[in-house]
Amino acid sequence: MTALQGTIPEQAVPAGAASADQPMRIDLLRIAEWIEPGSRVLDLGCGDGRLLDYLQRIRQVRGAGVELDDEHVIAAVRRGVRVIQQNLEEGLALFDDRQFDTVVLSQTLQSMHHTEHILREMARVARYGIVSFPNFGYWPHGWSILRGRMPVNDQMPYQWYDTPNIHLCTLRDFQDLAARLKLRVTHLATFRGDQEIHWLRGWRSQLAVYRFESPWSRSA
Repeated sequence: MTALQGTIPEQAVPAGAASADQPMRIDLLRIAEWIEPGSRVLDLGCGDGRLLDYLQRIRQVRGAGVELDDEHVIAAVRRGVRVIQQNLEEGLALFDDRQFDTVVLSQTLQSMHHTEHILREMARVARYGIVSFPNFGYWPHGWSILRGRMPVNDQMPYQWYDTPNIHLCTLRDFQDLAARLKLRVTHLATFRGDQEIHWLRGWRSQLAVYRFESPWSRSA
């Protein structure tokens, strides 16, 4: 497996790096389970770098993140994570084809303006993609709409007028899009709070996490 190519800048870890003892969300732990030890990982919208920090320590990955928010970038660097500050809407043109083994987009897909484009780009730069998003098919959402209100809960805590979520979807919606883009779904996990949901997932889960295989990897 080759080293990460030169498009990713090295960043020194400053003194007083963030503690590694903070608990991980259950969905991030599941994402980590799906990533091979020692592999190359790109985390899009990496936030404060908690997932990449965990992957570097526990699974010895070679990773990098993309993040726009200044405070999150600083927090990620303090954890020892390499970060490129960039808006994801501008695409992944700075990364080469097949540069990574896995690319992660956690709880960000629903806020992207160009959903198909980012999924195609994920499939271009990595063999596997992992995405997570709130499940709009969760049954209380339908009840809220019947009462004349947009759903608001811990997975979608915004009001209709200030929400960043512009492309909400159900599990079946995402699966249909993945099939159209020739992304083969290999794993699915769904959650409601800290509980994993195993049956009637489309109705009973608040959050979906998918792992897919890129089209080129099946012909490589």
